[in-house]
Amino acid sequence: MKEVILCKYGELVLKGANKAHFEAMLVRRIRQRAARFGEFAVSNRQSTVYIEPKDELCDMDGMLDSMTKMFGFNRVAVAAVCEKSMEKIRECVHEYLPRRMAGVKTFKVEAKRADKTFPLKSPEICAEVGAYILESVRGIRVNVQNPERVVRVEIREAGAYIHFDQLHGAGGMPIGSSGRGLLLLSGGIDSPVAGYMMAKRGMTVDALHFESFPYTSERAKEKVLTLAQEVTEYTDYMYVHIISLTHIQEEIKNKCDEDYFTLLLRRFMYVLAERMAKKCHCEALITGESLGQVASQTLEAIGVTDAMVNIPVFRPCIGLDKEEIVQISRRIGTFETSILPYEDCCTVFTPRHPKTRPNAEYVAAEAAKIDFDALCDEAFETMYTVKVTPDGFEEYDK
Repeated sequence: MKEVILCKYGELVLKGANKAHFEAMLVRRIRQRAARFGEFAVSNRQSTVYIEPKDELCDMDGMLDSMTKMFGFNRVAVAAVCEKSMEKIRECVHEYLPRRMAGVKTFKVEAKRADKTFPLKSPEICAEVGAYILESVRGIRVNVQNPERVVRVEIREAGAYIHFDQLHGAGGMPIGSSGRGLLLLSGGIDSPVAGYMMAKRGMTVDALHFESFPYTSERAKEKVLTLAQEVTEYTDYMYVHIISLTHIQEEIKNKCDEDYFTLLLRRFMYVLAERMAKKCHCEALITGESLGQVASQTLEAIGVTDAMVNIPVFRPCIGLDKEEIVQISRRIGTFETSILPYEDCCTVFTPRHPKTRPNAEYVAAEAAKIDFDALCDEAFETMYTVKVTPDGFEEYDK
């Protein structure tokens, strides 16, 4: 029995005259991703992408799971496909459904007749296919109110498709349709979620990670790269740029007011991030900040750090509480890595009494005690890049 994967658009259907542009972008990325699972034919029509294996060596389960993590789709399903006639549909039901519905006690049929030339209307298709299922599956009965399984029949241009158990897609927009952003990626819970959320809106995401050797360990860096790898299940790849902050942190600690350490460090981080964004053609910064969650994320503190950059700073988690961020983290598979007990640069030299309502003029005066430009130039000399994919990561020289 011939099977295909049906991937149904979400908000992409609302794009009007620009829809073809987004579709082409999505199909191109699917073809690139499909190479991991075998040889597939990929086509799109009627607001659906059809993914058909070319041989029996194709990993349909792997491809199906991958498509649930492809931004742009709301529903994904494996469907049996046959010719558009009730005789062929009946044969398909008899061959395809009994084994797959073993143990199911109740069902209903839903039909969609996208091809209006088909002689039967949707209610008639439902009645006919329901009868075929009752013939084919022992001990089963119809329950239209609360069925254990919904069998869907779609009459489309290329054939009739029979499927059930539609999976939720990732939603959102195709990666690459909304520019490029640079994620400030730490080892915590919030920043991977922020990167995922902006990628869901179609943004290609690079990442910038700050290390503080010897105060942070090699394991801390490995943890961050693993987080990036987990996010690439949705984004396909990510370039992670790594810069050492050790000398900057030591200068701030030695020359500045301890209570302002975190704010001053974040100002340096934002300046470095903006420079890195320009180098890798990113048009915005992305952070995992949530308003009021910690001392550096009060409205006043955010204003002090934002003043250092001239590009947009996106904070998709800004209005979420910690539990909401954790729920997303669990759903996308980054939570267990995020809570591993390896330090990051933001936990080094943490002040005992960090300022939550900083005075901008005082912060600027403290920052003036340090040769800002020279330290940033020195930091960039430590920079290197790692290319991360779902299969692993390696140092990358652009």
